[in-house]
Amino acid sequence: MQKSVRYNEGHALYLALLARKEGTKRGFLSKKAAEASRWHEKWFALYQNVLFYFEGEQSCRPAGMYLLEGCSCERTPAPPRTNAGPAGARDALDKQYYFTVLFGHDGQKPLELRCEEEQAGKEWMEAIHQASYADILIEREVLMQKYIHLVQIVETEKIATNQLRHQLEDQDTEIERLKSEIVALNKTKERMRPYHTHQEEEDPDIKKIKKVQSFMRGWLCRRKWKTIVQDYICSPHAESMRKRNQIVFTMVEAETEYVHQLYILVNGFLRPLRMAASSKKPPISHDDVSSIFLNSETIMFLHEIFHQGLKARLANWPTLVLADLFDILLPMLNIYQEFVRNHQYSLQVLANCKQNRDFDKLLKQYEANPACEGRMLETFLTYPMFQIPRYIITLHELLAHTPHEHVERKSLEFAKSKLEELSRVMHDEVSDTENIRKNLAIERMIVEGCDILLDTSQTFIRQGSLIQVPSVERGRLSKVRLGSLSLKKEGERQCFLFTKHFLICTRSSGGKLHLLKTGGVLSLVQCTLIEEPDASDDDSKGSGHMFGHLDFKIVVEPPDAASFTVVLLAPSRQEKAAWMSDISQCVDNIRCNGLMTIVFEENSKVTVPHMINKTLNSCKVPQIRYASVERLLERLTDLRFLSIDFLNTFLHTYRIFTTATVVLAKLSDIYKRPFTSIPVRSLELFFATSQNNREHLVDGKSPRLCRKFSSPPPLAVSRTSSPVRARKLSLTSSLNSRVGALDLTNSSSSSSPTTTTHSPAASPPPHNAAVLESAPADKAGDSADMSPCRSPTTPRHLRYRQPGGQVADSTHCSVSPASAFAIATAAAGHGSPPGFNNERTCDKEFIIRRTATNRVLNVLRHWVSKHAQDFELNNELKMNVLNLLEEVLRDPDLLPQERKATANILRALSQDDQDDIHLKLEDIIQMTDCPKAECFETLSAMELAEQITLLDHIVFRSIPYEEFLGQGWMKLDKNERTPYIMKTSQHFNEMSNLVASQIMNYADVSSRANAIEKWVAVADICRCLHNYNGVLEITSALNRSAIYRLKKTWAKVSKQTKALMDKLQKTVSSEGRFKNLRETLKNCNPPAVPYLGMYLTDLAFIEEGTPNFTEEGLVNFSKMRMISHIIREIRQFQQTAYRIDQQPKVIQYLLDKALVIDEDTLYELSLKIEPRLPA
Repeated sequence: MQKSVRYNEGHALYLALLARKEGTKRGFLSKKAAEASRWHEKWFALYQNVLFYFEGEQSCRPAGMYLLEGCSCERTPAPPRTNAGPAGARDALDKQYYFTVLFGHDGQKPLELRCEEEQAGKEWMEAIHQASYADILIEREVLMQKYIHLVQIVETEKIATNQLRHQLEDQDTEIERLKSEIVALNKTKERMRPYHTHQEEEDPDIKKIKKVQSFMRGWLCRRKWKTIVQDYICSPHAESMRKRNQIVFTMVEAETEYVHQLYILVNGFLRPLRMAASSKKPPISHDDVSSIFLNSETIMFLHEIFHQGLKARLANWPTLVLADLFDILLPMLNIYQEFVRNHQYSLQVLANCKQNRDFDKLLKQYEANPACEGRMLETFLTYPMFQIPRYIITLHELLAHTPHEHVERKSLEFAKSKLEELSRVMHDEVSDTENIRKNLAIERMIVEGCDILLDTSQTFIRQGSLIQVPSVERGRLSKVRLGSLSLKKEGERQCFLFTKHFLICTRSSGGKLHLLKTGGVLSLVQCTLIEEPDASDDDSKGSGHMFGHLDFKIVVEPPDAASFTVVLLAPSRQEKAAWMSDISQCVDNIRCNGLMTIVFEENSKVTVPHMINKTLNSCKVPQIRYASVERLLERLTDLRFLSIDFLNTFLHTYRIFTTATVVLAKLSDIYKRPFTSIPVRSLELFFATSQNNREHLVDGKSPRLCRKFSSPPPLAVSRTSSPVRARKLSLTSSLNSRVGALDLTNSSSSSSPTTTTHSPAASPPPHNAAVLESAPADKAGDSADMSPCRSPTTPRHLRYRQPGGQVADSTHCSVSPASAFAIATAAAGHGSPPGFNNERTCDKEFIIRRTATNRVLNVLRHWVSKHAQDFELNNELKMNVLNLLEEVLRDPDLLPQERKATANILRALSQDDQDDIHLKLEDIIQMTDCPKAECFETLSAMELAEQITLLDHIVFRSIPYEEFLGQGWMKLDKNERTPYIMKTSQHFNEMSNLVASQIMNYADVSSRANAIEKWVAVADICRCLHNYNGVLEITSALNRSAIYRLKKTWAKVSKQTKALMDKLQKTVSSEGRFKNLRETLKNCNPPAVPYLGMYLTDLAFIEEGTPNFTEEGLVNFSKMRMISHIIREIRQFQQTAYRIDQQPKVIQYLLDKALVIDEDTLYELSLKIEPRLPA
């Protein structure tokens, strides 16, 4: 028999060593010895559930160990003390902390411990409690009890199962016995039946009772089922299914219409044009037909099959399963990708073919087909572009009303994901096509046509009405003519801004546009924008006071004609600032694009291919789809890219992913620390080395000795700052041609090498270099190509000149791209800036600082001029911008034109009271304080339409653009988040209620019919005024049930009025997502009032269908771009005001709420006027 337990001392020593090094709790404690009142101080170390104690802290071998598993630890009171000993010692003993460790098994004495501090004692007790695994033991005990309980339940269930099994066996036996008895009884009954007489007939009273009982049972059953059906009809599931079915029905209708459109495209255009291409004198070739109608027939056949499948599914209604149809459709949709990629080229081919008169005549004949309904071929070619997004929206709505357990849920989600993937690939092509459609729509409106709009690189920026002031020689205003000229009538111009050109048109009485014979098409590469007149120019002073500082000038310097000046007047200061900001951005785009071309060629060992040249000259920069916030801020201030589309998108939507404070901080960092804040890849563009080029030049065999620059031309400056002193920048003047010439070639190691220039037109001296020459003051006024004072933010066109002064056709400049950019950006101000010498011009740090300052000022000017609401609502942001601008003004190296631009921004930001602030609806309500309002009969339709248009536009333009972000109008707190959108909706309802109430106020039929005819006339005038919101207010009122049901009244309305109303309803109909209204808005010019609900629907689809951030946390900038395009279209209509005089009496009538009757009262009044006919 074993009497002792073996003990592994080596393992215990190893655990003690671990306890000394890694123990959860270590320190000195006093341990009570076996003898009473004897305490020994030991060094304890706790490791997992083992407590070791040592004689001292340096001891390697433990004096003992305790296993703590299952123990408990509790505090014990201090033992009583005798009075012996000093009082200080007794107090010290009383302050000590005593606790005892009790072990769970018998035969083990408790371990009594004490420590000097109470906190240390509590920590030791907590550590020992955790090491005892008490919680785990308690949990184990609980689980064991549950296990025992479950075992008992299982045993009980087994017993019950056996009892039930025995009962079932007994019941089976009893059933068999009863069956046999029934069989025996039936046999006995059959034998006895012949001997029974017929039973007597039932009592009639019993029959009546049974009949009543049967009727009551049927009535109760029907009532129960009716209740069940009504409860289901009102349930959320039934409502969801109804919406789902409605979506499917709408989808089938849209698919039917789409197939019909494809049928017209193929049978009305494609096949006839193929036959025409096979004629003896073909107006178009087969290749052009194939390019224009690529995949059109295949798409039609595909959707015919899909449409047939949808109709077959409707035959099985209410069971609608569509997922298998999409499974068939998805593999075939790659043909859409080819169609979209080819679409831009197809429109370009079509535009080129229209130059052929025979083809244009033939095409107009096809478009005159009644089936086309006045639509042109471009419209039919565009329909397939929007089919994939339409499917995505439909699937998104289907999934919103499809339960998660539905049989086709997963298939629909898979189809939606595949379509979204295809849509992302097609997104950029669709954006380009929208731009081409806009350009072609404008080109068709111009009677003479405009070839520059057929260029696919032209991007539409903005349009609006401006007044052109007549001018005479040298840009001076003619004060004589201004007195006799009605500027509002004769000087009004319809202006269109594109990325490369500025169009000025007049409008005829029929609505057609005519380009001005002189200055109708302005190439921005030849233009200079003058934002503020020179203070020394008396004419400019006079014009500023005369026009209220609403005028700005565009100086045009064509290479083959004399320069001239275009003076334009904006309706308001805000619109002037917006026009100038956009024009400056477009000109900066062309300037930066030209410099990128130079840099690409200067730092390349091979000749630039034509296609790359074409790409660089397209004024487009790479578009961002997804990016982090930091990358977007870098792009905003990246010196390589100047994109007005990116800048507008960023400033419209930045509040979704960042704050204005962060944006301003980034701009401040770019200004203060350009070298550390600007990305390295942006700086490399300006200071790329050209060592290989120098080696080629030494041999005299450079392949680029004679090189022409593609459009836009390389940039050079030639300007006059004042009549007293003139400075002229040239890039090919001789080094010793003038006194005071500045050599840019040898002043900086980062500049490009000097290159000899050969020209077939003239033979220049062998050494040509880029120089900055100062023209003598006495010859400044005689210079032939001196141009008027330029704005500091517009580029100077760097011209390449021969020493004789003529422009060379084929030259090469020796100035580096960085220096050229500095000259083009900083340019010459009013005289030479202080310190602008050889070292400063080509100094790398100076160039980067000037370029960074110009870029920051450019962004701030755009921000302040086009997004002033940001600063009106955020005073802290406004003060920070003011401080930054004041800091910029204190910069001693600031160039004069930069100082002037900074002062202009400061002045625009500091103007609290402006003269051209628009009226608000509340102000008009206060001003309409008439003693008596006009009645409906005394007001003409023209007066009503004009004042309705004025009110609608005032309410519409008061909406700040930030309310269009985040679907605030659909939230619970919509009145706080989007008060102006809700006010617009309220105004729409009030005007519609007024129209309905006015009609119902008449008791006789003829008066009501006359009122309807008058309101329809008002709606038609609103359409002529481009107030489509007013048209919808009136038509929606006439379509209300209270008025629509008045058959006797409508019978008195004339046929012409009914036909006109149908036309108006068709224009503002919501079918096809307001396709007719969208087409009308594209072809109309501001001012206009669109229906706000159309844009809110678009924004809701974008917000619900696309997240703001990707799964990686990147900003979905493609979504921001789509939102920005919608907001830009809204703001385009907001900024152009109507020139309608306010009539207080009419406005008081329109805003009189006492005339409005609520909906329920209207219907009751309608029933009194024309009661329901008996059934």
